[in-house]
Amino acid sequence: MAIQLYNTLTRKKEPFIPLEEGKVKMYVCGPTVYNYIHIGNSRPAIVFDTVRRYFEFRGYDVNFVSNFTDVDDKLIKAANELGEDVPAIAERFINAYFEDVTALGCKQADVHPRVTENMDIIIEFIASLIEKGYAYEAGGDVYYRTRKFDGYGKLSHQSIDELKVGARIERGEKKEDALDFALWKTAKEGEISWDSPWGKGRPGWHIECSAMARKYLGDTLDIHAGGQDLAFPHHENEIAQSEALTGKPFARYWMHNGYINIDNEKMSKSLGNFVLVHEIIKNHDPQVLRFFMLSVHYRNPINYSEELLENTRAAFERLKTSYQNLLHRRESSTGLTDDNCQWVKQIDSLREQFIKEMDDDFNTANGISVLFDLSKLANQYLLEKSTAVEVIDRFAKEFEELFEVLGLKLGSEELLDEEIEALIEKRNQARKDRDFKLSDEIRDQLKEMNIILEDTPQGTRWKRG
Repeated sequence: MAIQLYNTLTRKKEPFIPLEEGKVKMYVCGPTVYNYIHIGNSRPAIVFDTVRRYFEFRGYDVNFVSNFTDVDDKLIKAANELGEDVPAIAERFINAYFEDVTALGCKQADVHPRVTENMDIIIEFIASLIEKGYAYEAGGDVYYRTRKFDGYGKLSHQSIDELKVGARIERGEKKEDALDFALWKTAKEGEISWDSPWGKGRPGWHIECSAMARKYLGDTLDIHAGGQDLAFPHHENEIAQSEALTGKPFARYWMHNGYINIDNEKMSKSLGNFVLVHEIIKNHDPQVLRFFMLSVHYRNPINYSEELLENTRAAFERLKTSYQNLLHRRESSTGLTDDNCQWVKQIDSLREQFIKEMDDDFNTANGISVLFDLSKLANQYLLEKSTAVEVIDRFAKEFEELFEVLGLKLGSEELLDEEIEALIEKRNQARKDRDFKLSDEIRDQLKEMNIILEDTPQGTRWKRG
């Protein structure tokens, strides 16, 4: 069965048929690097990293490109406020971005192109649009003739007449039409700029992705993706620019993730409810944030709150505990018997169910439900008086592979330091000496260090709370 995905362009689920068999050309719009990323930025990073991982799990070779916007109005404003230059600001927050998304379990793209490193192809792209009559120069600025492109509005499903309502020409703009958008902006005094046939300036926002996607992935992509807020005007304008230049479809499938609300309110700067990932992961396991994001279908809105994140942590720990219990039981397990084969068949069935759910528009929410079914089955198996190493290993392998598909880790990220190891050993000795008061005191002390102890017949185990 082919993977089915929802195509924003057609507004329906379609079977994924790549341009080239076994390969996926995928472009995801990356952040504007003027600050730390907020939780809204983290959702597409997590979602489309998971989409990429699932394609790879299903045997595809994925060429994954995600850009950095390292020059624009926001960066210039931040540079002025901080008394730094734009490249320094961009470099700092690109590094911060990698720190945050790596903590969230996201793999780096095959290519992370930057605007400032691709200025030549952007200028060339704009010049070609002017030559074809789709763009025009006006006082050092260059604008795109929106009405000239017949398909404008097909992604957002809006007509030109609908879009005209509310469109206006700002002071200083020399557009032919209020609907036209900037491809190149004349530099203001003191601003970072590049030489071009139209004078010193810098690109408009939309042109960068058209130029860089074409450079690294060709005229037509398999998948173009990003947050729902980018569908219009950013992605709409990309289509207009790219298809006017090449005469070919820009992307066959368009994917967009839903919005994030904070405590049931839409996240916005005006409400002051922006939550930075950089701050969240100081107090929460970043893997829990990833698990939280994947617990809702990517196209649906998701509500973030501290309470919901804590509930997610508890659920995530239950899955990891099941896996750890399997490993613990392996030491006392025996060889495979006919009685154990039924368990392997049930594991195979759950794997098939996971694939079925993920094949249906990357439904990670239902995929996670299958993981809980796997956990429940594992717990049932561990109630057996005699367990087989082969079955334990089969359970463990399934946990590991399906967690990897979702970009989740089963083990603890940190080792116990010498102080905590010594405390656990001291408590073990206290229990042997039947000094239960000291034993309880050490348990409480470790709990304050976020170390949870579990006393089992096979010995004391620990996990981070």
